[in-house]
Amino acid sequence: MAADRFDVVVVGGGHNGLVAAAYLARAGRSVLVLERLPHVGGAAVSASPFPGVRLSRYSYLVSLLPDQVVADLGLRLDLRSRRVSSYTPVVRDGVHGGLLVEREPGAATAASFRDLTGSDAEFGRWQDFYAGIARLAEVVAPTVLDPLPTRSQVRAAVEGAAGEAVWRQVFEQPLGATLEEAFTDDVVRGVVATDGLIGTHTSLNSPDLLANRCFLYHLIGNATGEWRVPVGGMGAVTAELERVARAAGAQIRTGAEVTRVDADASGVEVTYRAGDAEHVIGAGHGLANVAPAVLDRLRGRPSTAPVGAQLKINVLLERLPAFRSGVDPAAAFSGTLHLGESYRELESAYAASASGRLPEVLPGEMYCHTLTDPSILAPELAGRGAHTLTLFGLHLPSTLFHADNHTTRETAVNGYLKALNAHLATPIEDCVARLPDGTPCLEARTPLDLDAELAMPGGHIFHGDLAWPFRDDDAAPGWGTATDTPTLHLCGAGSTRGGGVSGIGGHNAAMALLRGAR
Repeated sequence: MAADRFDVVVVGGGHNGLVAAAYLARAGRSVLVLERLPHVGGAAVSASPFPGVRLSRYSYLVSLLPDQVVADLGLRLDLRSRRVSSYTPVVRDGVHGGLLVEREPGAATAASFRDLTGSDAEFGRWQDFYAGIARLAEVVAPTVLDPLPTRSQVRAAVEGAAGEAVWRQVFEQPLGATLEEAFTDDVVRGVVATDGLIGTHTSLNSPDLLANRCFLYHLIGNATGEWRVPVGGMGAVTAELERVARAAGAQIRTGAEVTRVDADASGVEVTYRAGDAEHVIGAGHGLANVAPAVLDRLRGRPSTAPVGAQLKINVLLERLPAFRSGVDPAAAFSGTLHLGESYRELESAYAASASGRLPEVLPGEMYCHTLTDPSILAPELAGRGAHTLTLFGLHLPSTLFHADNHTTRETAVNGYLKALNAHLATPIEDCVARLPDGTPCLEARTPLDLDAELAMPGGHIFHGDLAWPFRDDDAAPGWGTATDTPTLHLCGAGSTRGGGVSGIGGHNAAMALLRGAR
C-alpha cells in the first residue's frame, strides 16, 4: 500500500510537468512532482560547461510557449526578439554571397533576394507564401490550449482565413511539392524547408507528411511563429516554472527515480527510488512527463524507442569570425545561420543518413545567443568580446551513432567546422576559446548522449513523431493527453501538441483533469 497519497503525481520534472503542477496546485489539488535528476527542467536547462558561461545546453529558443500560459501562471520572463531571422551563406560561380532575411523583411531582405536570384520575383513569392502561413497561424494557434478540434473544423477555419491553396500546401501534399510549387530558387526552398526538419528525420517528399507537421508547429507559436531568446538562458524559464509551481503548493522531489507506474480506473501507484530507499506514492491521477516509450517501460509493457536525428554543438568564442562575403558577423549569427541547407542538399543528406551513411554535406543551423542576451556571460568575458555559438545539426539519426558514438560524434563535429570554414575569412578554430590546458571550449551531444543524460529514448526531442493539432472527425473528444487508462495522462512532448518548449502538453493534461473532455 502507498504510504503517501496525493491528488496528482507527476512523473518527470521537465518544463511541461512543472506547468501541469502549477495549474493543478493553483486549482487546489495536492500535487507531487518526481524528478530523476538532482534538478528540474529536463532539456530546458542552463549549464556551465566552460568557465564564465551559463548557456542553454539542450533546447535554446522559445516560440511555442503561449502568452496565455505565461499570463495565467504569472511567469516573469524576458523573451527577446532577434533582429535577423536568418542568414544563408552561398557560393555561386566562385563568388561568396548570402541570403539575409530580416525578422520583419524589408529593404535589406529585398536587396538580398535580388542579389541572390537576379530579380524581385522570388522575394514576392516569399512574401505571398508567408502571408498565407501567417493567416493560417492566426486561426490554428488559438486552438492549441483547447480540447482537440476536428480536422474538418480546422480545415474550414484555415480555408476561410488563408484559402484552399494554403490548406492543400500544408496539410495535404508533401512539403517538398509545396516548395517546388511556391519557389524557384534551390537555396530559398531550403531555407523554408528547414522548419520541417528540426529534430525530424524524413524526406521533404515523404507521403506521410511528417515534415509538414514539423513545419506547422515551427510556424504557429503565438500566431507569429517567432523564435525568441530567453534572457538568462533556458534555465531562467525553468526557474520561473519551478517558482510558480512551488508557490502554488506543489511538492517537488528531485533525485527521485521512478521505477514503476501502476494505473487502473481507481487511481495510480508510483514507485520511486531515492538514494537507497524505495517509496510508493498513491494518487487519484498520474501525469507522465516522460516519453511514451518510457511510460510503457514503467508500466511493464513492451516499448520501442523512436529515432532522434540531430547533433547539438555548443561553443565559446573569443570573438566572432569574419565572413568571406563581407557580411557583418553580428547580423549573420544573431538569427539562424544555415549551413548545407539548400533544398537539394537537405534531400541528399536525408538519403545518405537513411541508408546508414554520414552525409558528405552536413546540414545544420547556428546562432549566437549572446548577441541578443549577453547576460549568460561573465562580465569579463562579455567585456572582451566573447560569444557563445550554438549549432543544431539535421539528418543525423541515432542509428548512425550506435557502432561508435564517440568517433562518429567527432567526425560530425569536424565536418561542421569544415563546412563553416568554407565561408569564413579565417578558420573558426582560431576564434574558439580554450581552457588553460589548451582544450577547446566545445561540447557536442548526439541522440545517444541525450538518451543517456535525459532518459530521452533515441534522443528524440519530440519523444516521437509529431501529430497534427486536431483529431479525426470520428475520433472521441479530448485534450490529446489520454492513455488507455482514464486516471493516467501524458503531459510531455509525446502528447498531441506537446512537442517543443511550449508548456502546451502540461497545460492540456491539467485541463483534462480539471475540466474533462467536451
